[in-house]
Amino acid sequence: MREDLAVADELMRALYAEHAGPLLAHVLRLVAGDRQRAEDVVQETLIRAWKNAENLDPAARSLRPWLVTVARRIVIDHHRSRQARPQEVDPAPLEAVAAEDEIDKALRLMTLADALDDLTPAHRAVLVETYFEGRTVSEAAERLGVPSGTVRSRVFYALRSMKLALEERGVTS
Repeated sequence: MREDLAVADELMRALYAEHAGPLLAHVLRLVAGDRQRAEDVVQETLIRAWKNAENLDPAARSLRPWLVTVARRIVIDHHRSRQARPQEVDPAPLEAVAAEDEIDKALRLMTLADALDDLTPAHRAVLVETYFEGRTVSEAAERLGVPSGTVRSRVFYALRSMKLALEERGVTS
């Protein structure tokens, strides 16, 4: 077993010494001059050679065609994998944009909706007409078919009930 590792290590040293430079030059052309990527491809190629050391016989033929083929396939595989998934976007520009926290807003709206559900239908109706629809007391009274004084009274008691319902839910003003 130790002898096999020694042979594999010797083979790797010989492969690196003889083929790493020309292989790097070839891969640099394949990856459009991206040196870091080219170095990664050469490293991966040599790792694959090391893993297949028992199948490689440097005395039988030159290993450079095999190494070039493996490197080319690694580049192609990498290109295909990048095409298969969406391009990554740098989040830095998005972090600079001021945005409201949508989760907090949604939670506030859910809490308000729950508090509105706790109101009587008459109190809920006057709040919807006056606050959410933006109608005056007279317009709300006309739409609801009740006197203006009744609308004012219901708004007062509805707001008081809403305040209590929100305090029960832990919302403070």
